[in-house]
Amino acid sequence: MLPRKRAVGGEVVEEDASGGESLLKKHRIGCVISSSVDKTSTTAATAEDGEKSCDVNKSGESVIGNSNSSNQSSGSSGLADMAFGNGNPTDIDEDLHSRQLAVYGRETMRRLFASNILISGMQGLGAEIAKNLVLAGVKSVTLHDQGVVELWDLSSNFIFSENDVGKNRALASVQKLQELNNAVVISTLTTELTKEQLSDFQAVVFTDISLEKAIELNDYCHSHKPPIAFIRAEVRGLFGGVFCDFGPEFTVQDVDGEEPHTGIIASISNDNPAHVSCVDDERLEFQGGDLVVFSEVKGMAELNDGKPRRIKSARPYSFTLDEDTTNFGTYEKGGIVTQVKQPKVLNFKPLREALKEPGDFLLSDFSKFDRPPLLHLAFQALDKFISELGRFPVAGSEEDAQKLISIASAINESSGDGKVEDINPKLLRHFAFGARAVLNPMAAMFGGIVGQEVMKACSGKFHPLFQFFYFDSVESLPTEPLEPNEFRPLNSRYDAQISVFGSKLQKKLEDARLFVVGSGALGCEFLKNLALMGVSCSSEAKLTITDDDVIEKSNLSRQFLFRDWNIGQAKSTVAASAAVAINPHLHIEALQNRVGPETENVFDDAFWENLNVVINALDNVNARLYVDQRCLYFQKPLLESGTLGAKCNTQMVIPHLTENYGASRDPPEKQAPMCTVHSFPHNIDHCLTWARSEFEGLLEKTPAEVNAFLSDPSEYAAAMRNAGDAQARDTLERVLECLDGERCKTFQDCITWARLKFEDYYANRLKQLIFTFPEDAATSTGAPFWSAPKRFPHPLEFSSDDLSHLHFIMAASILRAEAFGIPIPDWAKNPRKLAEAVDQVMVPEFQPKKGVKIVTDEKATSLSTASIDDAAVINELIMKLEQCWKNLPPGFRLKPIQFEKDDDTNFHMDLIAGLANMRARNYSIPEVDKLKAKFIAGRIIPAIATSTAMATGLVCLELYKVLDGGHKVEGYRNTFANLALPLFSMAEPVPPKVVKHRDMSWTVWDRWIVKDNPTLRELLKWLEDKGLNAYSISCGSCLLYNSMFPRHKDRMDKKVVDLAREVAKVELPPYRHHLDVVVACEDDEDNDIDIPQISIYFR
Repeated sequence: MLPRKRAVGGEVVEEDASGGESLLKKHRIGCVISSSVDKTSTTAATAEDGEKSCDVNKSGESVIGNSNSSNQSSGSSGLADMAFGNGNPTDIDEDLHSRQLAVYGRETMRRLFASNILISGMQGLGAEIAKNLVLAGVKSVTLHDQGVVELWDLSSNFIFSENDVGKNRALASVQKLQELNNAVVISTLTTELTKEQLSDFQAVVFTDISLEKAIELNDYCHSHKPPIAFIRAEVRGLFGGVFCDFGPEFTVQDVDGEEPHTGIIASISNDNPAHVSCVDDERLEFQGGDLVVFSEVKGMAELNDGKPRRIKSARPYSFTLDEDTTNFGTYEKGGIVTQVKQPKVLNFKPLREALKEPGDFLLSDFSKFDRPPLLHLAFQALDKFISELGRFPVAGSEEDAQKLISIASAINESSGDGKVEDINPKLLRHFAFGARAVLNPMAAMFGGIVGQEVMKACSGKFHPLFQFFYFDSVESLPTEPLEPNEFRPLNSRYDAQISVFGSKLQKKLEDARLFVVGSGALGCEFLKNLALMGVSCSSEAKLTITDDDVIEKSNLSRQFLFRDWNIGQAKSTVAASAAVAINPHLHIEALQNRVGPETENVFDDAFWENLNVVINALDNVNARLYVDQRCLYFQKPLLESGTLGAKCNTQMVIPHLTENYGASRDPPEKQAPMCTVHSFPHNIDHCLTWARSEFEGLLEKTPAEVNAFLSDPSEYAAAMRNAGDAQARDTLERVLECLDGERCKTFQDCITWARLKFEDYYANRLKQLIFTFPEDAATSTGAPFWSAPKRFPHPLEFSSDDLSHLHFIMAASILRAEAFGIPIPDWAKNPRKLAEAVDQVMVPEFQPKKGVKIVTDEKATSLSTASIDDAAVINELIMKLEQCWKNLPPGFRLKPIQFEKDDDTNFHMDLIAGLANMRARNYSIPEVDKLKAKFIAGRIIPAIATSTAMATGLVCLELYKVLDGGHKVEGYRNTFANLALPLFSMAEPVPPKVVKHRDMSWTVWDRWIVKDNPTLRELLKWLEDKGLNAYSISCGSCLLYNSMFPRHKDRMDKKVVDLAREVAKVELPPYRHHLDVVVACEDDEDNDIDIPQISIYFR
């Protein structure tokens, strides 16, 4: 979730998944050995027995996977320029993939499900890429590696353990990757690759390959028909690079993944060019050059022909259309304008050509504008170094560093126009020292980027990286120079990391005391990264993780430490166990507490004071703000991050160096006025908001009110009389209706209730609305009442032949029966029998009434209108209710139904989609399917594994800096990235605002401490000595002192803490050693001075 929308911070909420039964089964691996089995026969054999098998053939290839999975398909065609598989897969498991579907949509997911991928090189980067692709659910992943696992690999590869040392990397990776997604076929190749083997794949990724071999294989992929997407990615210490070639002509179907922009038309001129104005309900997002189509335009009907027209120039609420409308009809009213998204064709160059003419590099950090060409040169120099010496440069070896620098210099001299002016020997020295190491944070970051590029290649969704991207985080190095012996390997799992940062920083990592808040998608990735980095792995250290949530099926598509057999278990406990499995030395404590004011007895002062760093992995803004305030108070670094679909951002909150998370916020999201939602909707969001509200009112809130009344009728009646307002009256009317006029005893009663609800919602209310405001109605100013954005409605006529009508009745009657505890007959889901039952319902004729008030005020916050006789009506309703209660069977209760979006068998989303779509039909608004309805009504936040991995990698690169402790603000980076575009924007954090007074200065990070439990007089004198005249002191919401109140002078000799206990009724538990007060001060010239919070220590 994105904490902010600006490039380096912000706020967006991530809502996690829920519910549903697991479709996955705990996998078993059997092994069928055959002397000569090719891929075709392997798949056939697997399909025959329906279980997973492991087939090994002569060429060193093995296959593990479930060929009966929902991802299986045959055939590979689709977009003309690539080998997109379109296959014929079965339906997508929406419970598992709902958050991913919200990003990609069904068509992209189906293409992914038909894609075969090769990953060559199973060190840390290869493992990260494979993890992201397996979670996404591609058809198959083939792992290629001829090397064996070394202890060195354990710095960056979460798959390997010390028991795997000496085994082939690809074979050692299969089982743990398979556990992530049983539906993906995972196979291995352990011998040298040939070009011809690449033809089996839609995309191939190489993470550890020489430049010469890469050029050879890329030439084959580029000229293949259809082209095979080729990606070469390298992570070398704190440096990384990616090259993409998706063929001579690659079509991007959707360049950014955003919904087409729309506008509601207010006027169109008869001009050349035409000027189009839209209602100022929302700013237009159109840009000059965009293509748009028009619909529902009255008067100027020529525009409704569906032909895309180009915008010449755009403003916030209007645009100029490249169209001569002089001879068109005169615009009357109405109309929607919608952006038409255009495919884009990219002409990729093969690696052989692109090396010499790389074109524009994708930039990530504008303070390093000259860095990409230098890194382009450095990676070529490293390849030549390895080919000449047969090894990587040795960390700390000045001789090897100089050799690499001289090779780079020679390549540079022969580069002609592409020559780099300054080859920066200092940077190349760092590059040489860390060249052999694959660091986990770099692997996580590039694993996210490359994983996304593979999915772009297989689907045409989102704009590919074109063609080179280079990145470095050299700022992560310790600020103090390192001696060569500090890079020496210690024969430990952290040797690769030590070869970059030295042994001193490694010790700091191991001794760190961390608090990770949240154990969802971000939390799982963080735990994996921290375990591999060796954080909190010494006997003195501890990593605390907390999360009050349990694992649900939809978590499994990105929260990769969880398996299907963990569903229902505590997230933090399972994640902690999985992290210990990655690194047994990790000292971790898993808690199930929500972090907030109510758990300050758990996360007390001593807990916070003992921490080195806090990492947020949260999904809501309020919790983020609370943790931010705690970190501010205890002056602890906070590493913040969030994702939203393909977007992610990170924000570093460093004591005294940066502003805090809460220092800047987005404006609140604009809410549709209540009258729009209830009577004048003009988009499907309005309809779904109304549907969700009706669902909760009918099935949760009213039954809960009924039960509250039945539990204690006299107390409930007293509370309602005491309230005595329109809301209490409305509540009582609903409770009485539920227990009397609309009480259901049989399933037929539930059908009758559902049928009458349909009539009320979609016919009667609309007839009343049209009666009150006819189509030709005018406002008090004489303007047409039904002008944009209002849409004139049309009542529906129920028909049991209309399956959408019938489906609404089915969902509503089943849920009504559930609420009343009525058995649901088998025939309830039989459309023919249900139609027969519905047709028996007698529907009274409706006559609109005069004088009915319909709220049209956009500022109104309630549809209830107060009346002078509310109290009398409430008394009458209570009397009727008490009479009704006597006629109920003993112990009668209703079952309130809480909305659960992720269980497709419970009819909740069926009813909400039905409620919304029938209303949309009333107002001629395009309807949506159940999945789209779930995204909007369920407020599902789009989420994918790739952006999550990237965010956590970036944060862990900053963690090195925090634990080193010597970095200035310019050494830190906040990041905003959008993998869809792709866009990477890094910047220094914003420093905190400084307040100055006399010779003092302070920021939001400062807290003034006063010891020895002073009296009020002593506190005022302490401030006076600083030139500050305090006129108000408060504790919480209570005023302890104000200079305007004479009686407060009697408090001068009381201890401030005693005053807080006496006046503010503050309870100070034994673990609390101080009291915080807020003091308002002026200087001697009566200017207000904003001073830090004051902590008064009394124990």
